[in-house]
Amino acid sequence: MNDTLKQLSQVLADRKGNADSDSSYVASLHHKGLNKILEKVGEEANETIIAAKDAEHSGDNSNVIYETADLWFHSLVMLSHLGEDSSAVLSELARRFDLSGLEEKASRKK
Repeated sequence: MNDTLKQLSQVLADRKGNADSDSSYVASLHHKGLNKILEKVGEEANETIIAAKDAEHSGDNSNVIYETADLWFHSLVMLSHLGEDSSAVLSELARRFDLSGLEEKASRKK
């Protein structure tokens, strides 16, 4: 696993159970519950989409990278809330190697 993802997963796990929600953004999200976390994921997804559309016209990808980082971060908070971490997603991506996207999609219907 990428060192940054590994470190972030550890920080998220630590803050989920051990940090004060008044002093930790991650702890405050966990305290507010899954619906608040999902709201943030949706918000960040929308901001990422808008940034990508803007980047296509401007040629400057810096904002889409920034917004994608926010989206990934909040997605990782969501996974943490559900008892998972980035390693589960990386394992799923690795499983999909040598499998066409069309085959993978078709396999979900069974």
